[in-house]
Amino acid sequence: MASVKPIPYEEASDEVRAVYDDIMATRGVDWINAFWQHLAHHPATLKRTWASLKEIMAPGELDPLTKELIYIAVSVTNGCEYCIASHTASARKAGLSEAGLGELMAVIGMANETNALVSGLRVPVDVRFEPKER
Repeated sequence: MASVKPIPYEEASDEVRAVYDDIMATRGVDWINAFWQHLAHHPATLKRTWASLKEIMAPGELDPLTKELIYIAVSVTNGCEYCIASHTASARKAGLSEAGLGELMAVIGMANETNALVSGLRVPVDVRFEPKER
């Protein structure tokens, strides 16, 4: 059960509606998902989080699908069901296939397994993997 009730568009303050409008325009949708509606209780957090997400998830050196795949991987590792669902939907819109999702989950599982083994065994980093002086 959520800690706070969502604030739908119709009940939002002008400050919150401005963020909601930007979210809908940027994403090309006509609705606001539950994450943003719950953050709306603290408009400064809503605005800051949206601005950061919008900037970070915009195309750059990494394409949008790659960014969504990374977001899914971190969300799986952190156990965030909401983020797994929302970013898997976004990744599918960006071209992720069912086979690709299966492969991604295999990589996430393998990375978590080997990370645990390395951490548990306290394996030192190979000198060859260290960055070279520039």
